[in-house]
Amino acid sequence: MTEKTNVLIVGSGPTGLTLAAELARRGIGHRVVERAPEPSLGSKGKGLQPRTQEIFDDLGMIDRVLASATVYPPLRVRIGRVAVYQGRMHKPAAATDAVPYPMVVMHPQWRTEEVLRERLAELGGKVEYGAELTGFEQDAQGVTARLGTGVTVRADYLVGADGGRSFVRKALGVGFAGETREEERMALGDVRVEGLGRDHIHVWVRPGRGMVALYPMAGTDTFQVLAPLKPGVTPDLTLSGFQRVFAERSMLRGVRITELLWSSLYRVNIRLADRYRDGRVFLAGDAVHAHSPAGGQGLNTGVQDAYNLGWKLARVLAGAPRSLLDTYEEERRPIAARVLGLSTGLHDKKTYKRDEETYQLQVGYRGASLARDGGDRVPDGPLLLADGCRARMFDLLRGPHFTLLSPDPAPRVPDGPQVRAYAPAEPYGSVRHTLIRPDGYVGIATDSSNELAGYLAMV
Repeated sequence: MTEKTNVLIVGSGPTGLTLAAELARRGIGHRVVERAPEPSLGSKGKGLQPRTQEIFDDLGMIDRVLASATVYPPLRVRIGRVAVYQGRMHKPAAATDAVPYPMVVMHPQWRTEEVLRERLAELGGKVEYGAELTGFEQDAQGVTARLGTGVTVRADYLVGADGGRSFVRKALGVGFAGETREEERMALGDVRVEGLGRDHIHVWVRPGRGMVALYPMAGTDTFQVLAPLKPGVTPDLTLSGFQRVFAERSMLRGVRITELLWSSLYRVNIRLADRYRDGRVFLAGDAVHAHSPAGGQGLNTGVQDAYNLGWKLARVLAGAPRSLLDTYEEERRPIAARVLGLSTGLHDKKTYKRDEETYQLQVGYRGASLARDGGDRVPDGPLLLADGCRARMFDLLRGPHFTLLSPDPAPRVPDGPQVRAYAPAEPYGSVRHTLIRPDGYVGIATDSSNELAGYLAMV
């Protein structure tokens, strides 16, 4: 028997879960399949950029994230007990009207995924664990996928959000150009530690032996341990292995790793897929871009992939022209290329410092086909409406709809996309009509009602 759905999502990391939540809140049928038997427990990607926090605000889950997140504590570098450097990775910044989430926050990936699953459940969705994708074929009408459970699924579209070793990408034969730096490997783990405070990121460097770092994980009693490995060294990812490396490189007595909860061997990969789409099959997240850890860009770029693709899939399934789906790769692949260059540069410079360039608030789509004198992120801020009501921009944008700012009492809005229209007391910008896409970017800014209607007919 073949089961049917609109969108089959392969992979339940932050990218797949964000996409599922985006589809669920639009009432689009979907399934999330995951080959692992249960949720991952690792901290992995731990930094949520300001733009990702704005996306989670739109999805209705930011309060749960911030309840257990914290800004990154100061970083202290020592040789033994001697401090040789202290500072912050991110310059402190206060919230403003335009930027309500100005700081990168630390939030272990397992918790980010947990909050996303909670939100998805509220929207009626779930993850199917132990359901590995074993094969698929596509035709003009859809995709037929086979799962290891013996189930066959017929979907309108399939999205591979299945990580750097993506089965979907490999099955499509999509190239993944770039490099794997085998000489740059790192032992990574979640540990409990005795005798160490949690008010700093602790880094020890021992000349000739190497570096070890302990990050106090927000909202937990654990630390993430990072220990670069020398070329040719076989990693020991056991508790005793981490204890030995920590003792050798920190040269401390009285501080001890007591428990290992999760571990992984990390290799620096810097890669970008040749394409993001093959017919009715799409790729997103680590399946199409692999980053160094510098700058905390990988997880956050994947969330934005899903945020971009989700509303477009929903619109096409609701009757919009299928050409709308062409804009996913057009918009997202150049962004990934730029972000890869940024994270690689930070990695090669071996700098701890981060600035606004890594916050992804400057990401936009100017010059793309859906950006008609637009493409920029819409900032938050107070807005006075013509009826005398006061509102905040993000409150108007929150939800799956398009937002139209226009003084016309009855602007020409064709049947199709869900548009909420508001009349500002003063023009928003220098034009009469500003249409904001569901993902919070300006779609078109124009004085022409005909141009506005023509744009809406495309989406």
